Amino acid sequence: MRIDIMTLFPDCVESVLHSSILGRAAKKGIIEINAVQIRDYTKNKQMQVDDYPYGGGRGCIMMAQPLKSCLDDIINKTGKRARNVIYLSPQGAKFTQETAKRYARDYDQLILVCGHYEGIDERFIEECVDEELSIGDFVLTGGEIAAMAVTDAVCRLIPGVLSDEECFTEESHWNGLLEYPQYTRPEVWEGRAVPEVLLQGDHIHIDDWRRKQSLQRTFHKRPDMFSKFMPQSDFDRKQIERILKNRDIPDPDTIELHTVKDKNMLLRMAKVIQEDQNPEFLKAFTGFENNSWYQFACPMGTVGVAAVNDSSLDFEKELMDGHWKYNGSVRVIEYFYIFEKYRTAGYAERSMELLTQRAKEENINVLRTGIFRRQKNVRKFLENQNFKYRGNLSANNGKVHYMAFEKEI
Repeated sequence: MRIDIMTLFPDCVESVLHSSILGRAAKKGIIEINAVQIRDYTKNKQMQVDDYPYGGGRGCIMMAQPLKSCLDDIINKTGKRARNVIYLSPQGAKFTQETAKRYARDYDQLILVCGHYEGIDERFIEECVDEELSIGDFVLTGGEIAAMAVTDAVCRLIPGVLSDEECFTEESHWNGLLEYPQYTRPEVWEGRAVPEVLLQGDHIHIDDWRRKQSLQRTFHKRPDMFSKFMPQSDFDRKQIERILKNRDIPDPDTIELHTVKDKNMLLRMAKVIQEDQNPEFLKAFTGFENNSWYQFACPMGTVGVAAVNDSSLDFEKELMDGHWKYNGSVRVIEYFYIFEKYRTAGYAERSMELLTQRAKEENINVLRTGIFRRQKNVRKFLENQNFKYRGNLSANNGKVHYMAFEKEI
């Protein structure tokens, strides 16, 4: 692929496009990028490239002659090719990933014309330009930034420029979806942990998780893209059905953590939770005065509640089997409940994340909690949140036994 950029500022273009990944590809001969100075093709001593517009108005217009002479020279030097002459203009069709794929597939030379000042003589566009292109609904001082964006997007699709095809086929916009979240070391940063599924090495589960995240992200962030997406598998269809079923539920990032100090407010939440068929809440509520209560709220209302205790005698004891691993300031999550309608798309995960962040802000470095053995789904959730099973705990003077978990933050 050869790209020639007609510009009044070649140094600016070359400094960007001849570095990093594109620079290395150019050195290997995989691509060729040339910034051509339009001013070199003027026919007057002043090297004038612009003049006042006919009919009056502010600013100047780039003249057709230097542009045409520059274009002719490029074509004469490069010979017969599958080429496309493109004028970067806010009046052009919007540039998309599909456009980039078409350019990389159908052409072996692109000539990008960068306008400046108040634009270029319309006659050059009519005579010489194959396509007008815009990178967005806004106006820049010149076409160089747009030309560099187009060059980068197209060249990275040329075989050999990137190390592996998956470097771009897994990215946003390639298949009509946004890309899934990405993480690197450390495993826990600022109280935010890498999703457990990415740490377990099960690539089937990882692929499913990533696909699910891509679908959810596209729905929340780019509903226009989501509406056009065609499912490519039964998994896609099931996830889309689930997303649409809960489409009135806001993005998990809108959830906020609020401290609940008003007992009457907690009573109102208790009523709602009972209606959500969780009678165990009454047991937790009886210890209101001994716990700190939190509400997880979003624009639609309450997502869930949690109760914590920094002086739980039960959780300071030795375990019946196993042992606690972490030492320091301990906070016990006595109660954590997410309403049924919000148990999807990351609401529980985001709520636990907020609870963990609050603990860290208050100089807590260990979280502990306990669940009944029958709560298999809750155990899976805790393990996905980096809680580690430590053994069994006898609590409430031996009346109940819990499976004990803890997490260092």
